[in-house]
Amino acid sequence: MHINKFRKYYFINKFETNNIDRLDNQTAVIYRNYNHKTPNTELIVKIKKYCKKKKIKFFLANNFKLAIKLNLDGVYIPSFNKSIQHLAFSLKKKFIIIGSAHNIKEIKQKEIQNVDKIFISSLFKKNKNYLGINKFRLISNYTKKKVVVLGGVSKNNLKKLKLLNASEFAGISYFG
Repeated sequence: MHINKFRKYYFINKFETNNIDRLDNQTAVIYRNYNHKTPNTELIVKIKKYCKKKKIKFFLANNFKLAIKLNLDGVYIPSFNKSIQHLAFSLKKKFIIIGSAHNIKEIKQKEIQNVDKIFISSLFKKNKNYLGINKFRLISNYTKKKVVVLGGVSKNNLKKLKLLNASEFAGISYFG
């Protein structure tokens, strides 16, 4: 599978145009700045406009109301967010909800949250959520939702995604 056939999701914590300039239109940007209590709306709008100019989808992490208000492409719900309040919101047709999970319980929570895609981690990165290929394959069978590979994907291990029939992945290190 050629690299450009993959849908990719790039997590950013700060806005740097040179990083976004390197992305193709098969890559979406997820802005997650958990360091600030109140979101910098001006910065988010700036990122949105820049991504739109580059024909790149833009998602905001963990702020449903603001993502809707700013008419973004979608929202990313991290694994620690268990809220279902957003189910009461009316959404535009193409608004995408993505979320991450590390185990079966969190996968079921994301299904309750009605996400369109579930990022399951960590496939390669050997952290506390490390799954490896076999466990990843096992727990990804617990959902009918589209599964996105997350965690430690690099240019060196990209070919291993074929073992999972994965067509989408997310990360930071791959883009670095």
